[in-house]
Amino acid sequence: MKFIYALFGFIFFAIGTAGVILPMMPGTLFLLLALFFFTKSSDRLRNRFLQSEIYNRHLKDFVEQRALSKKSKLRILCFTTLMLSVGFYFAPGVIVKCVIVIALLIKYWTFFFWIKTLEE
Repeated sequence: MKFIYALFGFIFFAIGTAGVILPMMPGTLFLLLALFFFTKSSDRLRNRFLQSEIYNRHLKDFVEQRALSKKSKLRILCFTTLMLSVGFYFAPGVIVKCVIVIALLIKYWTFFFWIKTLEE
């Protein structure tokens, strides 16, 4: 089972790293998932990930302070809003569109009221 956790950790680490490099793709969520799976797989992988430059630059503040920079918040909100808007446009029924609107409202409420903003 630890092998599967490590495999998922590496997959999410790769996606998260791509998200750091690509301008419209959020990497924070995928790096958090990588941290979760590395923690489940082994202490060695977890410690190695915690010492990486990507973790220290993009995730450390969120994990330790439960806060994101304005730039990170804006990138995540823009990307997820764009993706949910595309889903809303192509959604076949009213119920699906309502679910997407509710997801958007919850996402914005969480970002504005639960996740603190770091001063840069």
